[in-house]
Amino acid sequence: MLKWAIIFAIISLVTGWLGFGGISGVTATIAKILFAIFVILFIIALLAVIGVFHIL
Repeated sequence: MLKWAIIFAIISLVTGWLGFGGISGVTATIAKILFAIFVILFIIALLAVIGVFHIL
């Protein structure tokens, strides 16, 4: 998930640099959404691991 967010962020930077503002905006939005999903899933996984080790 993080890999795809980074790829879309790089595509957004390149297309913005080349002057394709519409494509750059879309790919930036996709990168933000993917990064947010990654952060949410990471926090859930971190809480699950903490919960498992707290019980032991």
